[in-house]
Amino acid sequence: MVLLKGFVKPEDQIGMVRMCRQLGKGPGGFYRPSYKNGAKLNLWMMSLGKNWDLTTRSYGPTRPFDGAQAPTIPDAFKMIVQAANSTANEFPQINPDVCIVNYYTNSGKLGLHQDKDESESSLTKGLPFISISIGDTAEFLFGNTRDKDQATKINLESGDVLILGGESRLLFHGVSHVKTDTAPSWLKEETGIRPGRINLTFRQY
Repeated sequence: MVLLKGFVKPEDQIGMVRMCRQLGKGPGGFYRPSYKNGAKLNLWMMSLGKNWDLTTRSYGPTRPFDGAQAPTIPDAFKMIVQAANSTANEFPQINPDVCIVNYYTNSGKLGLHQDKDESESSLTKGLPFISISIGDTAEFLFGNTRDKDQATKINLESGDVLILGGESRLLFHGVSHVKTDTAPSWLKEETGIRPGRINLTFRQY
């Protein structure tokens, strides 16, 4: 597990916000996912590359509720991911074909969970997932169980990149809360980003 503080350059953060906004308004854009029991997550989600469905915990070309195809992952995003992957050279390189984009409002959160819906080959090899934070700071939790009281807490700030692979690939992780008004002033001025946080998690299926 490696945390690259402030790895994403300001101009790239601005570009990612603008591109997420553009993609999020189009077909296959942001929606609020629900569990099987109808309860909704405290975030808005968009899948790039392949659609990930929360109810079936599986990947596919389209999402079931509206048939929309997942938008393509922008090449500019892949370049940033590959640069981070190379910087943390203890991990094998991935060719990201999936990106889950989550937008958290200031009341957004996500319980402790594992990312384990990728292919058996990807999980067996311990291929990393690479997470980019933009906007307000989030308190990120991680640990070996779902017990949030036993979890380690760290702050993920705008521009940070978190990489989990190898033995840490299946750590439980989540977001306890988003810290209000902590986004960089230049990001708000250049993009008009709403209060909250964008998280982009890249992986190889």
